[in-house]
Amino acid sequence: MATWGDFAAAAPDVAEAASALLTVPGSGYGYLAGVDQAGAPRIHPIMPVWASGSMFAFIEPSPKLRDLARDGRYALHSTGSEDVDDELMIAGRAVVREDDALRASATAACSFVPSARTALVELLVDRVMWAHYEPRGVFPPQYRVWRDGGEGRPDA
Repeated sequence: MATWGDFAAAAPDVAEAASALLTVPGSGYGYLAGVDQAGAPRIHPIMPVWASGSMFAFIEPSPKLRDLARDGRYALHSTGSEDVDDELMIAGRAVVREDDALRASATAACSFVPSARTALVELLVDRVMWAHYEPRGVFPPQYRVWRDGGEGRPDA
């Protein structure tokens, strides 16, 4: 699994598009899918935060946090925008971090103040799929796929 910084260094244009799509309409959010105890998908909105070369989410104690702590597999999808038709999917592994320096860095980069009980979760990146519509509205989009250890594989 790669950190956000590793991914951004390997595919800077895809990382720039990804962060832009996850910060629409301003403060940014996406839909995070995890796996519940029975193996079913569970989807929740989150606000990603970039700090210290990584992508994080602050997550309150909840079924979502328990799912990620138990089985860290996740997929994150951008929400879309009135301005852009592009789509984004990131998949990887979530890891709960209990590092005070990382928490301080992520809190400083955050658009809200997380409570003390809110967990800091790092979203490590395995693969990214960006569907870019150029010109806007023309189907099919141009797909860009990045995979840790093998950019360009079509199975994002």
